[in-house]
Amino acid sequence: MAKLPLLETISAGGLCTGCGLCQSVTGGKAKMAFNQHGFLRPVLLQPLTPADDTLVRAVCPGLGLTHARETASYHPLWGPLVAVRTGYALDPALRHGGSSGGAISGLLSYLLESGKVDYVLHIGASLSEPLINEIKLSHNRAEVLANAGSRYAPSAPLTGIDALLARPGRFAFVGKPCDVAALRKYAQHNPQVNEKVPYMLSFMCAGVPSMKGTVAILKRFDVQPDEVRSFAYRGNGWPGMTRVETHAGAVHETDYATSWGTVLNRHLQARCKICPDGIGEFADVVCADAWYGKDGYPDFAEQEGRSLVISRTGQGEQLLAEATAAGYLSVAPLDVDEIRKMQPYQENRKQMVLARVLALRLMGRPAPAYHRLRLQRTAWMGGLKANAKNFLGMVKRLALNRQPSGM
Repeated sequence: MAKLPLLETISAGGLCTGCGLCQSVTGGKAKMAFNQHGFLRPVLLQPLTPADDTLVRAVCPGLGLTHARETASYHPLWGPLVAVRTGYALDPALRHGGSSGGAISGLLSYLLESGKVDYVLHIGASLSEPLINEIKLSHNRAEVLANAGSRYAPSAPLTGIDALLARPGRFAFVGKPCDVAALRKYAQHNPQVNEKVPYMLSFMCAGVPSMKGTVAILKRFDVQPDEVRSFAYRGNGWPGMTRVETHAGAVHETDYATSWGTVLNRHLQARCKICPDGIGEFADVVCADAWYGKDGYPDFAEQEGRSLVISRTGQGEQLLAEATAAGYLSVAPLDVDEIRKMQPYQENRKQMVLARVLALRLMGRPAPAYHRLRLQRTAWMGGLKANAKNFLGMVKRLALNRQPSGM
């Protein structure tokens, strides 16, 4: 059997995260496009050279993740920690419009208005196709606000990164944890990354749902994709409603627990299920929902937004200090042990990742390589019984030749 090209091997093996970096670093020889499962995957337009393959292998976050060095501040569950806080944007519109407490939006507003960056590279809804995510370049608070809020659908923010690096000006980058990890990897091969991107921000991610998840929500409302004028997964409150508006003026809403908990999370891509970095370990600052607890579980009742805010680098900690002093954020210290109460899914997934990866290797399937993420330690913390269940469950699915969703 002929060997598949590298990019097709990554996609076929369920390792692609959909970040889009391969499109940029190969000079457009690959182009991101939706596949039959509703995920963004690279499509080869022309063969890659050996040099292309070498670079893709070096920077692809789907193939593996490695911390450059271990530090005393590395927490086995929560990654590199400088400081842990809760907080929210002091701008009421940013707090209300953003996910959780709008902390990322507040930081972006500060970076732009202080002149520390010239623009922000992030993701927002397409104006022409409201169900689709597209790259946004925001230059002011109004544009940051217009693109605030989570987008639970595929996005490839790094497809044109080389063109942006060649432009005048510095920019902040906001992306999924895998997107930030990819950009960090690329920085080791292109010095322009660190010169032009002084700040990399991320958010905790439970996985990327396919477009089929979004369509499934529309079906609940009996709405066709071409009828949609706007689609908000959440925001405008905390956690905010999933809201669909049609061209005819109809409005449909459902709560976060329903949209994410019963629909979208059933359509996650394969690579997300073996990801140890839903917590954004490679970012300068990572934010998440600082859920309040209720009966031992996160409480999804509507209330004033609150973000979990973690600085992971000295650069990130300095940014938080400056933004807080300048009146863009309100923050309060948080004990690290409180994170697990706010983000139990992230704790569980990192504890089970090693078992799932070992099952892939045992069955001769492609598996990512992870180094210096303390996965042996987190597996031990997760317990033998739970890890054995995850290992055997993965082996069984592979033995039955069940293809993971989101190939």
